[in-house]
Amino acid sequence: MQSIGIIGEGSWGTALLKIFQHKGFFVHWLVQDDEIRTYVEKNLHNPTYLTDVEINSTLLQLHSSIHSILKSADTLLFVLPSAYTEELLLKIKPEKIQNKICFSAIKGILPHCHLTVCQYLHEQLNVPEHQLGFISGPSHAEEIAMERLTYLTVLSYNMELATEMAEALSCRYVKTRINSDVTGAEYATALKNVMAITIGIAHGLGYGDNFIAVMVSNAIKEIEHFLTCVVPHIRKITDYVYLGDLLVTCYSQFSRNRTLGIMLGKGYSIKAAQLEMNMVAEGYYAVKSIMKIAKEKNIDMPISQALFQILYERFSPSVEIRLLTEKIY
Repeated sequence: MQSIGIIGEGSWGTALLKIFQHKGFFVHWLVQDDEIRTYVEKNLHNPTYLTDVEINSTLLQLHSSIHSILKSADTLLFVLPSAYTEELLLKIKPEKIQNKICFSAIKGILPHCHLTVCQYLHEQLNVPEHQLGFISGPSHAEEIAMERLTYLTVLSYNMELATEMAEALSCRYVKTRINSDVTGAEYATALKNVMAITIGIAHGLGYGDNFIAVMVSNAIKEIEHFLTCVVPHIRKITDYVYLGDLLVTCYSQFSRNRTLGIMLGKGYSIKAAQLEMNMVAEGYYAVKSIMKIAKEKNIDMPISQALFQILYERFSPSVEIRLLTEKIY
């Protein structure tokens, strides 16, 4: 934790920057967008995401390339949308990163290789498992920016590393706990976005709270079933890293995935909804990978399948949700 690097200039990257600077850590920040980087240098605010967060220039060095930040930081936090992460990872040579501590805070699956970020770092870039970790919520960046109490889970196969990162993130408005279920939590985080889009569609179609509650109950069952089949581990699905993250994504006003679903339910096309949101809803990409894995392992995933058919096979949202009402219990 001597030299921290944040890779990603979005809302979650900005929120992590706020926490680390609040704790007095010097941060190297990869901001690839030239306009955002120039604005941050001049105004000490992110012009696009969490614009109210004040940035301390004395605890910051901005970087424009992945190669520059790899030279400067020993602990790397990847906080990009999953859709853009794989392109960046392809630029990294294994010998440049395999001695780094790497944490992912990415709430999705890499869409082309269908791996989680930690799986990719280990399998493709040879980062040892004991140097890997994952940071999860429930944690909307907007609430961290407002310093509303947030509970994070830091996961690693290396409990000493998890403890060190958990201590670094802990502050007045952030409480932390540790866990070893790295891949399980990565999948759960991706799956809750899939569930939130589907539930958002039902909401947009006019289904009420009674039915939404049943969908959420079935969503956590579907997540648990997937995790049990793909990543066997002793876990409590009611822990907030699983159930809590699902609930906040399905119900919060800050949920991009829920918002995308509501728009689709109200009749927006996928392209129109994405353009209007101007932000990435991770579940859009994750459902394709989830259904590929589910098909390979013969896992029944009715909620995920309904969303896949709506998004990628252009099935009618109203018809798919109506059919789903006969499958959930």
